Amino acid sequence: MKFKKIFSTAMAVTLAGTLLAACGNNNSNNSSPSPSGSASATTGSGTGSKQELVMNYRADPPALDVSIAESAASFTILGAISEGLYRLDKDMNPEPALAAELPKISDDGLTYTIKLRDGLKWANGEPLTAKDFVYSYQRTLDPATKASYAFILTWLKGGQAVQDAKTPDELKKAQDELGVKAIDDTTLEITLDQPRAYFTAQLAFLNYYPQNEKFVSAQGDKSGADADKVLGAGPFVLKSWNHEQQLVLVKNPEYWDAANVKLDKVTLNIVKDTGTGLNLYESNKTDYADIKGDQMKAYEGKSELHRKSELVTGYLNFQQTKVPAFANVKVRKAMSMAIDREGLVNVVLKNGSVPATGYVPNGNSDGNGQEFRKSAGDTEVAFDAAQAKTLLAEGLKEVGIASLPKLTVMGDDTETGKKLLEFLVSQWKTNLGVDVATEPLPHATRLEKELSKNYSIVSTLWGADYNDPMTWLDMYLTGGPFNTQDWKNDKYNELVKAAEKNLDNAARAEQLKEAEKILMDEAAVFPLYFRSSPFLIKDKVDGLILPPYGPDFELKWTSVK
Repeated sequence: MKFKKIFSTAMAVTLAGTLLAACGNNNSNNSSPSPSGSASATTGSGTGSKQELVMNYRADPPALDVSIAESAASFTILGAISEGLYRLDKDMNPEPALAAELPKISDDGLTYTIKLRDGLKWANGEPLTAKDFVYSYQRTLDPATKASYAFILTWLKGGQAVQDAKTPDELKKAQDELGVKAIDDTTLEITLDQPRAYFTAQLAFLNYYPQNEKFVSAQGDKSGADADKVLGAGPFVLKSWNHEQQLVLVKNPEYWDAANVKLDKVTLNIVKDTGTGLNLYESNKTDYADIKGDQMKAYEGKSELHRKSELVTGYLNFQQTKVPAFANVKVRKAMSMAIDREGLVNVVLKNGSVPATGYVPNGNSDGNGQEFRKSAGDTEVAFDAAQAKTLLAEGLKEVGIASLPKLTVMGDDTETGKKLLEFLVSQWKTNLGVDVATEPLPHATRLEKELSKNYSIVSTLWGADYNDPMTWLDMYLTGGPFNTQDWKNDKYNELVKAAEKNLDNAARAEQLKEAEKILMDEAAVFPLYFRSSPFLIKDKVDGLILPPYGPDFELKWTSVK
């Protein structure tokens, strides 16, 4: 299941809990006091040559376990203390990490042969071998693990069979036949169910990390629950974890590239309230803080203010089975055309987010070396209140009703989430004369109702699981778990399924552009904005990467000037 990336209006991969992975966290708009605890007693990195960093962080991570992690907080910390075959650089390109080189790919695009670096070690000094990847992939796919992101491993040949195993014998047989083999200690062979043009970059994703079977088995159901129950092979080691208060990372001397890791210590203080976080930053007790839109004004034009443009789209879905009128394309277009997206980002969000010009956000690759949005152009329905009224009248006439039924727009109950819902209902009332009630809900509740199709209109977000248009467009295949609005289009299905197997990157990119155009022409989904998040970072911090998707930040190449 890909649900981890549906998250709240505050991000995420792209479901559940806070952001879910893609996901960033959704706590930035949480106005409740923060259990910042020791944060106020910890000073920033200070002066001199000490390579120590202090950061505010919005969420205490759930379990730091490679198989079951599903939130951006977990992805971020695991990315610092663990590592995969590849690590994404500042341009989000995969570079060899535990692998010694980029993979050798068979002519049919199915088999990846990967050479590991010699002498790899876990943080406890034990050897790390190709068998640790085999164990990891088998464990994540094992239905008993209940891994939310197991769907990404079903791309391996036989992966779905492991997921579907009902008996121990079926499971053993499926695991033995799974498309991952340790040819020897330093050679890994991965075979896919079908060609996937973006798979090399995907090998940097969390669920393709290795796991130490002996260590994980010893932890049982407590795996990843505390600092002494976490083992990685990344740049840092989790020295201490005071839940809901603080995490402390220290440099890992066993890491293969330890010579190029500059930071000796990183202290992450859990600070959920941006007001508290800003006070800590301004009193030099932290070097990094996320802020809200209205807190940006004092820092406009200053080098400390950074904006992260994310591969995250905020959008609306209209449930077509529950509200049959929404099965009419003119009604859907009218509801979309009545919303002033410029006003939304300038009046409500105020954080650097920009009006959506399609579903796939700015910065996303097209899978052929270009930016999708630039090569595909604008496909979004433009704001036009007069035309929206005309379309609504025509659509209702075609449906055979005089007016829309009672409607409710559902969204998250964060400060910004509520304001966004209020803006939407105001737009529909002013520009269409349509009354819509708001239904702000706790994130988990909203998510459950959305996935069960128990809504008429929902305000939601999606964040990329990987940098390819497919992470966006395969959501709307007929019958897919994230096609919660019940939209259907045979030509769309044909294009997306063909692109899944196409090894001609240029032709594949064109198929995906055509698919998105259908999505937008039919107003199957209503993109509102491409999200951006503001941060304050002290000028002395160098090399801190704020990725547009995946972990909230990348620490490997960071240093203190």
